[in-house]
Order: sequence, then C-alpha cells, then structure tokens
Amino acid sequence: MTANKTFKTIALALAASASALTLASAPSASAMQQRLGGVVGCDASGHKQEGGAIIGALLGAAAGSNLAKNDRGTGTAIGALVGAGAGSYVGCSMQKNEAAKAVGGAYVSNGVRYAPSVNATPVTQINGKYVARSNLNLRASASLRGAKVGGVPAGQTFQALGRTGDGKWILVGQDGVGVGYVSSAYVYRA
Repeated sequence: MTANKTFKTIALALAASASALTLASAPSASAMQQRLGGVVGCDASGHKQEGGAIIGALLGAAAGSNLAKNDRGTGTAIGALVGAGAGSYVGCSMQKNEAAKAVGGAYVSNGVRYAPSVNATPVTQINGKYVARSNLNLRASASLRGAKVGGVPAGQTFQALGRTGDGKWILVGQDGVGVGYVSSAYVYRA
C-alpha cells in the first residue's frame, strides 16, 4: 500500500470514528433511543459507550480495510460504522452493569430505578398502589413484544412507579425498583 493510500485509510477511519462519537454522544429523542435498543443513546450514565464507539470504529475500520479487496475506502467506512455500533452497544452494556452495581443491582434512568432485566422507558412518575383486574403478564419492556419476566395475579395489589407517556403501561415496582410493566387497561388505583 502506498503512503498516500495509507494516509487516506487512516483519515477515513478517523472521520468514521468522529461520526460514531457524534452519534453515540448526541442527545437523541427517547423514542429513538428505545427503537434502536440503546445503540446510539444509553439509559445509564457514564462514558463507556463513547469510548466503545471510538475503539470499535478504529478496529472495524482496520478490519474493513484489510477485508476489502477492490475498494479499501468503502471497506474502511463500512467497517468503521459496524465497529462503532458494536462498540457503542458493548459500552452501554458496561455502563448499565456499572450503574447496577452502584445502586444494589438496579440502574437509574431519568430518576427511576430499574431492575437489570427491565428496559427503561420514559415514564411519568407516580407513587401509588394499583390492583390487577385479572392475571397479568409482567413484561421487560412497555410492549406486548416485551419478554415476560413474571406475572401479577388477579386481585393483587402492587406498587406503581410510573406510567408511560401514552398511558398504556404501568411500571410495577418492588421496594422502589421497577421490575416490569403491566397493561394499564387491566388495573385500577387501590
């Protein structure tokens, strides 16, 4: 590889890294964070996500450059973007684990504590008791597609920590920690 091509490859890797860092650290809407699963916006505080994005972009750029046979520039750019996404995801996971250790197994997002198995969703905080009208699935995210993490039997009173913006889901709490979501259509205030 000539010195000029080497310089161009390094410049592309650095540009991709800068773009990845901008994506990883830019404030984004909560809805976008939720849709993308925390790849560009982490629910836990810290800087491991940004570091992961940079390291991933550099490693991905190097791998892409080496794997591309005909167009190293494109290979470098694609590798940098894929690496940045993967590094960002790993960094966010590390932030969540670190935050969970700091607060006794839970992590904090927007002032609400969540169990590690529960996905943070923007909620309006409420502090009250609710009762399940029927047997309810307790879900890891505020969606019917969310993994089932437990249940709330009919007639059971439970602590409510928050309500989603659309009002469809209630965050169920246990000792002040969100342990899952239930549909608000099947509960009433105690």
